[in-house]
Amino acid sequence: MNKLLLPLLALFVTSVTVLPALAQEVKGDAKAGAGKASMCIGCHSIKGYQASFPEVYKVPMIAGQGARYLAISLSAYQKGERKHPTMKGISGSLTEQDMADLAAFYEALGGPAAAAAPPKPPEASGKTAELLKKGACASCHGDNYSKPIDPGYPKIAGQHADYLFVALKSYKSEGNATWGRANGVMGGIAKQFTNAELKLLANYLQTVPGELKTVPQAKFK
Repeated sequence: MNKLLLPLLALFVTSVTVLPALAQEVKGDAKAGAGKASMCIGCHSIKGYQASFPEVYKVPMIAGQGARYLAISLSAYQKGERKHPTMKGISGSLTEQDMADLAAFYEALGGPAAAAAPPKPPEASGKTAELLKKGACASCHGDNYSKPIDPGYPKIAGQHADYLFVALKSYKSEGNATWGRANGVMGGIAKQFTNAELKLLANYLQTVPGELKTVPQAKFK
């Protein structure tokens, strides 16, 4: 592991584990979340649906994502730690219970968690392997990038490459009123890479078998 990342990762573990602890105070109800998801399904329940801000990219697959991570993400949009006008508007109307219920609903859409180890990921090329090692991605996102070491961290295996690229770039953005993500550790990691290198990472992670998917709802099937 890059020696410069060790103190960052230590801070990451310390700081992020506080947020999951807070999110645990409200227990989500997947059935209740199903009744609150109408504001979400217009984007996240249409396969291949593309957002257009800040650039064109597929919206992330969130069915099967960890509930705690989803709740933390919604809270971050609400607080402005993640800047995105649409998500800010949606999250601003949610209570902590709403966020917990929606998170539980989307986690449950992924089905039961696989007991076996996820399939072996494709071999990373020389350059990509170097970048993965430099970023120490598996140290938090876990085996095959689908078994996070803490439920407050996301699964990223199989996620859309264009979304991952935009998300990674957002951690490098500072001082923008409508775009960017305030996370000191991810910012420190992302800033080590050029955008071209971030795209290589995103393209590889999309090829890794994972648990994330898009589940169409009846209105959009």
